[in-house]
Order: sequence, then structure tokens, then C-alpha cells
Amino acid sequence: QVQLVESGGGLVQAGGSLRLSCAAPRRIFSTYDMGWFRQAPGKEREFVAAISYSGIRIYYADSVKGRFTISRDAAKNTVYLQMNSLKPEDTAVYYCAGSTYTDGNNYHRRGQYGVWGQGTQVTVSS
Repeated sequence: QVQLVESGGGLVQAGGSLRLSCAAPRRIFSTYDMGWFRQAPGKEREFVAAISYSGIRIYYADSVKGRFTISRDAAKNTVYLQMNSLKPEDTAVYYCAGSTYTDGNNYHRRGQYGVWGQGTQVTVSS
């Protein structure tokens, strides 16, 4: 049962920007920490960014720090991932995920997240 719905993926040239959105039911959005992961062909799903339910704690993978921004809009029950200065190596399926609890030690672990979306494809051409 899919509870998170991603959108905003697409094809973009290197150096371009995309904004991904993740719509969640209010009962999840208001209490869950949220994260973005991505999976490239032949590779494992990896952490990209995370934000606590309060919006106070934010984490990024080193590979996207300074280029990607995660945010959440309580009025729309939506989490965003603004992606700038995109590179071909950012090409992947991007997944939104929700967790009832994350902290500084586990925010990057897939197993910490119990709710997932279906994913949205991001392709960056060189």
C-alpha cells in the first residue's frame, strides 16, 4: 500500500535543476521524519537527504551537500528536494521515505524507514 507519492522527476542537462515533491497523508507528514534515497542501475539504494518532522534536523549525503536542499511544507503535507547543479552521476530513481524516528546515528539507514513511495526517475544528460 503506497502512502507516499513522488513527482517532479524527468530528463535534464548537466548543470540544470529539478524539484522533487513527496506528498504524504497528514498523519504521516505531521509526525514522521522524512528522507530521500536514490538507486542507480546496478547499485544499492543510497541515502540522499533527510529532515526531521519538526524541520530542525537536516542531513545530507556528502555527494549532494551544497547542491541539494530538502524542505517540508506543513500546509501541503509535502516534502521537497530541490536539486541544483545536477551531474550525470545523479541519475537514479529517487525515493521518498518516512520514519517514526531518526537521530544523528541512523538517519542514513534504509532500514530505519518503514514507509516508501514508488520512486521517480531522474536522468541527467552530459
